[in-house]
Amino acid sequence: MITQQDITSIIGSNAVDADGDKLGKVGQVYLDDQTGSPEWATVSTGMFGTSETFVPLTDATVADGTLRVPYQKSKVKDAPRVDADQGHLSPEEETELYRYYGVGVGTETARVDTTRTDTTRTDTVGTDANRHGTVGHDTSGPTTDDAMTRSEEQIRVGTQQVEAGRARLRKYVVTEDVTTTVPVSHEEVRLEREPITDANRDEALAGPAISEEEHEVVLHAERPVVAKETVPVERVRLDTETVTEQETVTDTVRKEQIESDVDGVRDTDRR
Repeated sequence: MITQQDITSIIGSNAVDADGDKLGKVGQVYLDDQTGSPEWATVSTGMFGTSETFVPLTDATVADGTLRVPYQKSKVKDAPRVDADQGHLSPEEETELYRYYGVGVGTETARVDTTRTDTTRTDTVGTDANRHGTVGHDTSGPTTDDAMTRSEEQIRVGTQQVEAGRARLRKYVVTEDVTTTVPVSHEEVRLEREPITDANRDEALAGPAISEEEHEVVLHAERPVVAKETVPVERVRLDTETVTEQETVTDTVRKEQIESDVDGVRDTDRR
């Protein structure tokens, strides 16, 4: 059963049908003029949630910030269209809605027709009218008890995750000059002379006494050779980390103040 304490958690929450399918956002809650109990809620339906549809809060429940109603999504979407901006439901409009949803029949229908003059809307910031026609949640006064309720608005701040930017990895090719040193060797000619000895005399006298000859020696040298190969050197990826910082939020809230006038002396209580 939905009570007045549930109103602030209902307004702006998601509404789902009997199967758990999302109906839309809850826009407004309407109170019974006689009892002050939540009677109807409007749900944003249609394309982009541009229209509001009335759904009864009878047998509705709220859990984890979600309003669940015992009707199918198609049933809610096809409900009779009533202007949700007028602030009140006329007896004729309410009877039509009750008949459509199949509630409030029999004695309940009679009670709606005979004792219910209209139903009053409540908005999100305390501008609802109670059954005495006063603004606010105060139900005390000459027609109730001897105490007065003082209420005030309080700020409830939450967070919403939004896209703040994007980071990308891009790979491209650049060229650079690499200088390195490599040792190389080469052969050089060295002239060696040896005297005639008994050991080499036979070789020295093997040819003609006088002749012309030519000897040739092939010289070798090393030269640098460059070869390139592609090898993997590292893996690079993007990762995220969460950084928490403090941000100041400022808003305006309203609160009620009570003053008393006893024997001509005014006592003002400001809290």
